[in-house]
Amino acid sequence: MIALSLAEIAAVVGGQTHDIPDTSVQVTGPVVRDSREVVPGTLFVAFVGERVDGHDFAAQVVEAGAVAVLASRPVGVPAIVVDDVQEALGALARHVVERLGATLVALTGSAGKTSTKDLIAQVLGGKAPTVFTPGSLNNEIGLPLTALSATEETKFLVLEMGARGIGHIRYLAGLTPPKVGLVLNVGSAHIGEFGGRDQIAQAKGELVESLPSAADGGAAILNADDPLVRAMASRTKAKVVLFGESAEADVRAENVRLTDSGQPSFRLRTPSGASDVTMRLYGEHHVSNALAAAAVAHELGMSATEIATALSGAGTLSRWRMEVTERPDGVTIVNDAYNANPESMRAALRALVAMGKGRRTWAVLGKMAELGDEALAEHDAVGRLAVRLNVSKLVAVGGIEASWLQLGAYNEGSWGEESVHVSDAQAAIDLLRKQLRPGDVVLVKASRSVGLESVAQTLAEAGTEGEVAAR
Repeated sequence: MIALSLAEIAAVVGGQTHDIPDTSVQVTGPVVRDSREVVPGTLFVAFVGERVDGHDFAAQVVEAGAVAVLASRPVGVPAIVVDDVQEALGALARHVVERLGATLVALTGSAGKTSTKDLIAQVLGGKAPTVFTPGSLNNEIGLPLTALSATEETKFLVLEMGARGIGHIRYLAGLTPPKVGLVLNVGSAHIGEFGGRDQIAQAKGELVESLPSAADGGAAILNADDPLVRAMASRTKAKVVLFGESAEADVRAENVRLTDSGQPSFRLRTPSGASDVTMRLYGEHHVSNALAAAAVAHELGMSATEIATALSGAGTLSRWRMEVTERPDGVTIVNDAYNANPESMRAALRALVAMGKGRRTWAVLGKMAELGDEALAEHDAVGRLAVRLNVSKLVAVGGIEASWLQLGAYNEGSWGEESVHVSDAQAAIDLLRKQLRPGDVVLVKASRSVGLESVAQTLAEAGTEGEVAAR
């Protein structure tokens, strides 16, 4: 974070100082909520969680070098005490962002946010110092913590914004007002909470409503291939830039194909020129993510050649998102177990098939959460798609939702032992360690709550004879 005195922080957040002998002392290190991340100069934020109260670590973090604690009660060590720690954290983030002068890029969407954010960060990072959301820390706590990690040298600040209801993105954009806003898509993620796609579109569109006008440098980057996103152009005063495979897109892909290993290759065309891209990532769905990143980068002054070079070199920064491990025995493990919704599940299955040409393919799938009344139909549809794509083996893992996956595959026809329903991750591991053969490709994917990353990690550690490494 930029250096701020405790007196200035207290004024910004409306707090009272306690046990601070000298309020001119500055916070020169990061702002953190995890006591394990404390270094000298830190400001520690004490949240009260379901199982852990950050206030209980106050003495420990100060001993480790924290300058003070941002707290909701006195803690016997230097502290700034406020009524609402979360609100105070947001106010501090807003203050720092206004002081920085960095260009703030925000993005949202139902699927692909984290992968696209990672691409944007890598493309812009080759141009100038860039700070970006780690992993998926895209909520009212993670977003301000990311913003506060920026320094005077930061040129670009790339923030992922998530939402579970109307008003959430409006709130986040108020904490860290973006200049460039990107909306990727409107899909089924959290549809059970929102109530429908129109409500999801309403929530995601709050991002473009928050942007400054075109005259003030605001830019709304919208997916030309998604009608609900494209319609958001009427909700903003910012300059509208369209990306996609549509001929009407300002930034588009031509001659899209997949390499023999399943990696997308295409001709990137922007208003300033064109250049060829061959990505290191797997799956055709990354073309849309790459175009979104390219549109942002073009708007911020990069040439088509610079963008294409950066996209071609970009890798996976966040864990468990199409993370590919090649075992010594020729088995390929694709760990995409961080999260799942119908759109990302379909994209991952298509990527599996593209990667597995001429090889035996396994889809180890689990529950897609928060689908509400759509849950049965969506799980059934994914099971059926696995059959239509000729995935060799489907392993459905877990409870009722997994049974719907397996039943969809069975009802699609002609499958017998090609699909199986197992109770949990360990059962899936036991099955796969017996049946995997050299050259097989295994996709592991489910919502985060299922915990299927343990399947991918265990299989990735396996030896050359199909023996799973001890954990």
